[in-house]
Formats: sequence, structure tokens, C-alpha cells
Amino acid sequence: MTVNKVDLAPLGNDKYQDLLEKVVAPGPAEEQPTPRGRGESLAWPRNWVEKSKKEMYIRQLKVERKLSLAASQLALEGQAKAKPKRKDKAKAKAKAQNRLKRPKAKVAAAQSQSHAGSHDVYAHSKPRVVAVKEAAKAQRPQRAPKNKDSSQHKVLQQTIQSNLECFLFLQQPEEAERFLLLCHRSPVKRRLLNANAYNIVMRIWARKGCLQRINRLFSKMESVGLQPSLDSYAAVLECMGRNQSCTKAVQRCIQQLKNDGFHVDELFQKCLFEEDEKEKVLRAIRIVQPNYQLPPPPSPQTCKSSLLRDFYSKEKMVSYPKLDFSVQELQERFQQQLEMELNNTITIESVESTKPLTPQAIKARKLLATLRSRWHDSILQALKKSKHSMSKLKTASGYNILYPYLCLLPDEEYVSIMLQILNTLSPQGESLAVLARELGLKVYNRYITQRKLRSRQLEKVQEVYEDYIHLLAKDSQPDEYLPREYWEKLVAEAGFGPSLNLKDCSWPYMLIMRLGMHMLELLVHAVKVPRNALNPHLEHKLIPVLYHIYSFRSSWQVGLIKPHPIFSQIVSEAAETLLTFNSSAMPMLCPPVPWTSPHFGAFVLNDTKLMRFVDGAIQHQLLLEQCPAVNLHPVLDALNQLGNCAWKINQPVLDIIISIFNDKGNEKLDIPPPISEAPRPPATPSNSSTMSKSQKHELLLYKKKTAEMHSLRMDALYKLSIANYVRDKVFWFPHNMDFRGRTYPCPPYFNHLGNDVTRAILLFAEGKPLGPKGLDWLKIHLINLTGLKKKNALQERLEYANEIMEEILDSADHPLTGRKWWMNTDEPWQALACCMEIAKASRSPDPAAYISHFPVHQDGSCNGLQHYAALGRDLIGAVSVNLMPCDVPQDVYSAVAQQVEEFRKKDAEQGVKIAQVLQGFISRKVVKQTVMTVVYGVTRYGGRLQMEKRLKEIDEFPEEYLWEASHYLVKQVFSGIKEMFSATRDIQNWLTESAKLIAQSGQTVEWVTPLGLPIVQPYYRSKSTVLNCSMQNLSVKSSNSSQKPDTVKQKNAFPPNFIHSLDSTHMMLTALHCLRQGMTFVSVHDCYWTHALTVDIMNQICRQQFVALHSEKILQDLSNFMLEKYCRPGSEARAPWQKKLMEQLSNVPKTGKFNLKKVMDSTYFFS
Repeated sequence: MTVNKVDLAPLGNDKYQDLLEKVVAPGPAEEQPTPRGRGESLAWPRNWVEKSKKEMYIRQLKVERKLSLAASQLALEGQAKAKPKRKDKAKAKAKAQNRLKRPKAKVAAAQSQSHAGSHDVYAHSKPRVVAVKEAAKAQRPQRAPKNKDSSQHKVLQQTIQSNLECFLFLQQPEEAERFLLLCHRSPVKRRLLNANAYNIVMRIWARKGCLQRINRLFSKMESVGLQPSLDSYAAVLECMGRNQSCTKAVQRCIQQLKNDGFHVDELFQKCLFEEDEKEKVLRAIRIVQPNYQLPPPPSPQTCKSSLLRDFYSKEKMVSYPKLDFSVQELQERFQQQLEMELNNTITIESVESTKPLTPQAIKARKLLATLRSRWHDSILQALKKSKHSMSKLKTASGYNILYPYLCLLPDEEYVSIMLQILNTLSPQGESLAVLARELGLKVYNRYITQRKLRSRQLEKVQEVYEDYIHLLAKDSQPDEYLPREYWEKLVAEAGFGPSLNLKDCSWPYMLIMRLGMHMLELLVHAVKVPRNALNPHLEHKLIPVLYHIYSFRSSWQVGLIKPHPIFSQIVSEAAETLLTFNSSAMPMLCPPVPWTSPHFGAFVLNDTKLMRFVDGAIQHQLLLEQCPAVNLHPVLDALNQLGNCAWKINQPVLDIIISIFNDKGNEKLDIPPPISEAPRPPATPSNSSTMSKSQKHELLLYKKKTAEMHSLRMDALYKLSIANYVRDKVFWFPHNMDFRGRTYPCPPYFNHLGNDVTRAILLFAEGKPLGPKGLDWLKIHLINLTGLKKKNALQERLEYANEIMEEILDSADHPLTGRKWWMNTDEPWQALACCMEIAKASRSPDPAAYISHFPVHQDGSCNGLQHYAALGRDLIGAVSVNLMPCDVPQDVYSAVAQQVEEFRKKDAEQGVKIAQVLQGFISRKVVKQTVMTVVYGVTRYGGRLQMEKRLKEIDEFPEEYLWEASHYLVKQVFSGIKEMFSATRDIQNWLTESAKLIAQSGQTVEWVTPLGLPIVQPYYRSKSTVLNCSMQNLSVKSSNSSQKPDTVKQKNAFPPNFIHSLDSTHMMLTALHCLRQGMTFVSVHDCYWTHALTVDIMNQICRQQFVALHSEKILQDLSNFMLEKYCRPGSEARAPWQKKLMEQLSNVPKTGKFNLKKVMDSTYFFS
């Protein structure tokens, strides 16, 4: 779910809110929109709003009437089927209350049948919508039909459960039960309850040892046709274990559990426990089975992928590469990391702190400190007042939905979160939606941290981690395990205590937004500044620090929160030198926790998802959970390998960059200048209404430029300040991936995926000797960074480096005062860092023995087209993207430009005017971007815009022909690529057409990568939900799996996404095989990094794995998977669309004659 638009929407259009209030607040709700001030009136006429509200109300009444009619109809049918039921009503009730006291043998068979389908769902203890089918029809009371809008149903269901989880966390069983019964009593609300909701309340009573209350909830569950789950029985047994219940009671409970189709062992295999719950359940079982032992952990499974048979074979196992740290040192680093994560945030010195303090700055800082102290008190007071008024709503009639969420943390923490947002707000302001989301997520993340502490999960992680580091430390020798395998082994051996995964307690996205909006409203109303803070001559009047204004982004009206100029000026003059970051934004100070499942890995405490996805989207996570664990092993092991690479800072380069940053920056070297260097604002008349159109345009451009400069400057400040903070430390970047399997470091600001500046200041923490060819590789790498000899052979690049050795050494010795050769290269900062490394190595007594920490890169040659050419065995295409051995690198962009030029000549001879105009203008540069992006699905429209942009850059090109020329060129480029990459275009068309048919059938496109990673495209027709808030209505765009797929996006994105999933598979295979060779390896998508010593080995592995990957029947396997998934081969009666799709999927494109083995000898495949 993404906040794409924040607009003013008509009142009374919050479907989510209306239903939510029906669920939890039938009484007067505190969240009703307050009357707006003069400046906040809605853009619609009042009568229109009233009419809209009336229509909504009538529609709502109709829906409710339909629901109640359907419910009564179902009830009548139920009575018709079972007439004696009325007489037996009292009996049935008594029977239900005795449910736990004696087993029901007759019903057991039917119950176990009804549970068979949902049994596995409980293995993950995930909430489910109970659909009790045949057995339920025969013996359960009928339930109201489920809401048609299942996404809304899920959101409301999740909201109820997260509310109950809050009461569990706050240890308020009475409140939880009152809230549950509020929903239970109403037929409409009852449809939103599933077994999980009752289980949460049972768990609270279990901790208090109240078996009677749990029995009551069991009977309530049965009365609405819900089947108890394993978690229900775990709660009962935990309670019995706490109370040391009598043997008979425990015996009855275990018998009932078996009657419901479960086994006692499953309690320990599938349930997640917190604190001492596991021990109490075990104690209860041992009351009747004194010799009962915990079931042994499942024996580790081995991945069967043909691509990794060697990698996982036990005969070929080698020791995991060691870090240059002792066990003691790694334990100390773990404690530092843990302390940082427990604090949630970290405050560090900014790199601007070296500037001398002016008297003005000292004065401004004092003023700011005084104001912040006042703001703290006023926010705290406003929060307490708000909570007090919410708590008054706790009557029988209703409940304020946000109240429990404002009680999870101490009040001081909410205040510090709000002040943190205030301190980081830019002078240009920020959209309400972004700020609300940030505030809501900060509360959620701190709540998760507290839950991990409360559940004693953190203690368990600490114990396991202290043993785990023996695998990595240089002074210990465990057996040959991968990090994931070793961690799993240690967890299995730990046995007792809490589970390492928490029960799912995620909050619905709309709830996070709602909580954030409430906090934002408190902040805006509470924070004031004296009007005369900077000018004593003005009257002393308190004015708001934050203003709510509207702005237009494209055609949408967007709500912004903007700071008052007085506040911005005080902050600017104070020139504060402290920056506060979330702990998850920092590199880790110890090796990451290895990924062992989609829920667990990366940071010690911070919640990290294995797969990144847009807010509110859950389909990826569900897909990963349903995937057999063993299928994810290769992906998890690859992410662990990338995350275990230790880094350090290149201090000399960092110091030069900081000196330029603090001295007005340098745009040519990609170091943003400060705002003080912005162009002067254009002269404008005092009365804005008299401004001319050109003056308005000039002013707009000036504002845009200053906003851009501020954004770029802050981005650089964050990166450099974090780098400076870890300048003397060794650190790690935990990794996760996007939905296609492409990997990314988790810390967002400073990592090796950054720009030239960021990459230049990173070195491997582990050093390796250069070896006989290492210095040559450093020199070739330097020339690659300059971009000067792209078309030359490697030997020629090396010779060129030796020729300009004087320039290289001068750059290294006098970077800012010498001839500055390094500044005129494609990647100047990385080139400078490389010059310094070459200087040190060449001056050492024995360059081969010189210990180098420098990463050397090898880049794929138009990697997307390489995958296409290999898939289609496309001979001409393979040559042009360097899959074939050649003496010099082939340049696909030049080849396409040449092809287009030939088409142009023919057309010009036949008198085509535009072909004649284009004479002399077709170059590699003009076609490069379009050729590069064709593989990633660029359309003719997008290609034409790219061409137009390139032609505009040529001063001599006649402007009047731009549209016609770009239109002509894009057509020719597409034709040229079609001719050169004939099989590529066939494959692209086949993928596109298949995706189109799948999406038109109302399904999303799914596939599985050759490494076993399941992928689903998350493109749905988005739907706006309007959130009514007192400040303004937020229109929050959501796209989730209950909505129809977006056919156009599903179709257009499939080819590029499929290719991205292949390039990530190739990278992961290379990473895993490099690990087996004990090498350092990291990647930036299709750019692979290692030490100079191991470049040759990495090159060999990279080629071997590309050949192995494309030797698989990739397209045939894709076709088989999709036929199985979308066309169900067994079914006789097929819909016409299924027949058409079957035909399409079965018609796999033919391949060409290219011999894939040739890649092994191609020098320029990756170079």
C-alpha cells in the first residue's frame, strides 16, 4: 500500500473508517472531523458534500439490510435442515460449556475433517478467515456471509487482532475480553473474528492462570462455529501448567486436542511461544505423561537444486571463511550493536562540526534549547489530555480505536518521536502522508522492540549469537557449516525458552497512518514559538511553529506541513552539528544475524523483512511462507554471504571529500554545495498580484532549485557523517531483496550501492596480498573507472595505465594541488582512491606481497541483453554483448547505431526528408539509453522521449525536427535490435503476451526462479481509501491482492522483471561458489567486486555459473510452471481464455544456434 496521493476528498467517504467505527466505536467517536478553519475549506460546495454523505448513508443502510436478510435467510435454511435444534438450544449451550470437561467422540471425526484444510495454516500461527465447510454445514450454527470486499475484511480483522495484541502486551485481560465480546455480540462484527482473536485473549488469561475464563471463551468460539486451533490448546495447557491442574482435566484437554485432529508433538513443532509458555505447556503434559520428551528437531534438509548440487554436497564442504577477530572481540561488538538497537536511535556528530562557532550560533542554540524544553512539556501535556479524553470513551457503548496504541510506550517516548520529526523537517516542508507514516512506523518499531524484550526473545538471541560467532572468529574451529546451518543447529540445541520468531502482530497500514495523523495533529497544535523570538520590537504573541498548507503536485492537491520561517531561521543560525538516525539506518557493528527464514535475520532487534515491498502489500510474504523452507536455502545463504562481508573506511579519501564538502562543495565532483551558494532569488515586486508570468516562472524555478540543493546537500551530509562516525570501526551491511530477488543493503543512506563518492570511501576490512597479477588488475580497474578506453583490449588498457603512471602518482600525492588528472574521469573519486592504492602498491618493496583492501569491479556488458541472448541462443546478439570470445570488447550500442545509420542512408536515398535531416547526428550516445532500456521493457513512447532528450543536447540539431526525428529514430532502433536480436524480441513478445492473457483472466503473474525463489508481480488496480482526520482527509492509495490485477503493468513489467530475476540468480550462484573458494565477494546487481588477488577466480566462477544457469531449460520450465498454475491440466471443461493461454504458453520460442560454452572463453563477458 503506498501513499501516492494525499488529496482533499469529500467528507463521509471513509469506508474503512465507517466500518472500523462500527466494529469498535458505535458510541460518539473522538475522531470525527473538527470544523475547518477558513483556510482549510474543502474544494467542493457544501451541498455537494451533504448530498454525498446522504448517498453514502443510504448505500450503507442498503448493504446492512442485505447482510441482515442474507444472515436471516441462512439462519432459516439452518433451521429447516435441523428442526429439533430449537428444543435442544439450552442443551447445546450447556454442552458447549462442558466442551473441555469431556471429549465428544461423535463429533470428533467431523471436526478433524473440517480442520484438515486449515491445519497447516496454524503451523505458522497466522490469522485465517475460518471457512468451515461440509462439517460446519452439518453441525454448526450458520454465520453471516463474509464481506465481499475481502481486503477491507482483512484490514478490519487485522485491526481487531492488533488491538487485542495491545491488551496482551499491556496485560489487561478484562479490557481485552470486553473488547472481544463487543465484537462477538454483534452478527456483523462477529464475521470479523477468527480463532486467532479468541486465542489472544485466552493467552492473556493463561498468564493469569484463569482456566474458567478460558473455558468460557472456548464455548463462545464454538457457539459461532469456530474450530479451536493448536494455539487455543496451547493456551489451555499453559494455564493448566501454571495451576498444576488435576490429571483428569489435562487428560480431557489432550483427548479433545487429538479428537480435533492434532498431535501433542505439534504444539512444540508449530506453535510460537513467549517467556515461559513452552515450559508451562510441557509441565501440563507431564502431569498425565510424566516421561514425555520434546519432539526432536526435524533433521536438516538439503537443497536439491541441480545448480547447487556441488555446493551443498557434504563431501566438498570447506570451513567457513574466518574474520580477523577473536571470539572476545566479536562479543564486544555484538554488545555495542545491541546497545545501539535498544536505544532505537543514535545521535552522531555531523561532518560540519569542524566549522568554528559564531556568537550568533551560540545565541541561536540557547534559544532553540529553551524552546525545545517548552515544546517537550506542551506536547506531553497535549498527549496526556488527548489520552484522558479517549479513556472516557471506555463505556459499554464504544471504544476509541487509537487509545491502546498510545499506551504501549511511556509518554516520554511518544514525545521524543514527535520532537525527532520536528527536528528533521526540511524548510520546504513535507507531505502529511509521509510524516504520518513515519510517526506511525516509529511507534510500531519501538513496540516490536519492547515485545522482543518482554517475551525474552532477545535473551535467546543473545545466547545463540554468543555461540554463533565461534563460526566466524579466528580463534575457534567449529565443524564445517554455513552460517544459516550453524544458527539452526544452535537454536535446536537451545530447546527451551521463547521462540525466536514472534507471533505475527503487524498493524494494518491504515492504522499506522491513523496513529501517525493523530500524533501529527497533536504536534501541530502543541508547538508554538514567540513571534518576537528574532525581532524584540514585535509583540510577544505565540504563533504555531508548524503550518498546514496545500500545494499541487501534478494535478493533485497535496497537504503539506511546513515550518514557520522564524523556526527555520533559528535552526539555520544555530547550525547544529548533531544528527539523529534510527539504529536501522546505520551499518552494523557486528556480523548480521544470519537469515534462517522469511521472518528472521539481519539486525539483532530491528524488524527486517526478507523481501521489500510497498506498504500494506502482503502477497510476497504469504508466498514466502507457503514455500518449503528448503527451497529458500540458496537465497538465504547468498544474502548471508553478502552480509558477512566486513568493511572499513578509506580515511584519506574521506578526509579530502569532507574538506571540499565544508568548503562550498563542488558540483563537478558530485559534492553538493550548501544553500548559501544558491543563486540569488529573482527580484519580484512587493505585491505578488502584479507579477508577470515570466517572473512567476523564474520564482518557481528558483524555489525548485533551492529545494533540490537542500535535498542533495542533506543526502551527502548524512552519508559523510555516517562514514565519519564509523571511520575507525569495522562494520557490516545486512542485506535483503526486492520481489524479483535483486539484493540490497538494509541501511539506506550509506552503503556500497551509493554513488561514486560513497563507493570511493569503502574498503574491504579483510586485506589480501596482491599476488602476481593484482597490481595489473588495479591498473586495469583504474582505466575502466576513467571511461577512456572502453573499446580497447585489456592489454591496451594496462599499457595505457603504465604510460600515464606519472599522472597517477601525481593524483595520489597531490590530489588538490597537483595536475588533478583524476578529476577529469567518469568516476573521479573512485579513480582517486585507485590512484592512491596503485601508488602504495607500486612503491612497496614487493608489490605482489602488498596487502590490499581495495575492491576491484568486473561489470557485465549490457547484462540484460546478455541474458536474453543466452536464453534465445541468439548468435548475432551474443557476439554484440560479448558472450562470444573476441580480441576487443564488442559494443552493442555502436553496433545498433551503425545498423540505424544504414537504415537512414537507404531512406535518405529514397528521399525521406527526416532521414536526410538526421545525417551526421546518429551516434552511440544518441541510441545508448534506448538500447539499454529496451531489455527492461521501455515502450516506443518512452524510447521517443529518450531520443528527443539526446537530440536536444546537440546544439546544431534543428529544433523544429525534434519530434519527427525522435519518432523516426525510435522506430529504427527497435528495428535494428529486432534484426540483431531476433530471438530476443520473440522471447520478449512471448513473455509479454503470456502476462497479458494471465492478467486479463484476473490473476497476477507468478513464477519461480531457477534457485527456487517464488515471485509474484505486485501490480493491482489501486483503490483510494479516504482517512477522515481533523486536519484534512487523506486519500491513501492501496493496491493489494484482493483487487484486480493492473493488466497493463502486469504485461509490460513481466519481461524486465523476469530478466532481473535471472540476473539476481546468476549473482547469487556466483556469490555461493565464491564462498566455497574462501573469497570475498559483493555485488551491485551486475557489477561484481572482489580483491585484486581473486579477480581471475571470480571471473571463472562468474562464467561457469552463467553457463550452468542458461543450460537449464529456463523457458520450458517457466512454460510448465505457468501451464500447471493457470491452466490446471487435469480439468476437462476449459474456459476459452484458458485454451488461448494454454496455446500461448505451450508455444515456447525457438532458439538459435549459439554455443553457450563459448562464454567460458569470453574475456569481455564481465570485464
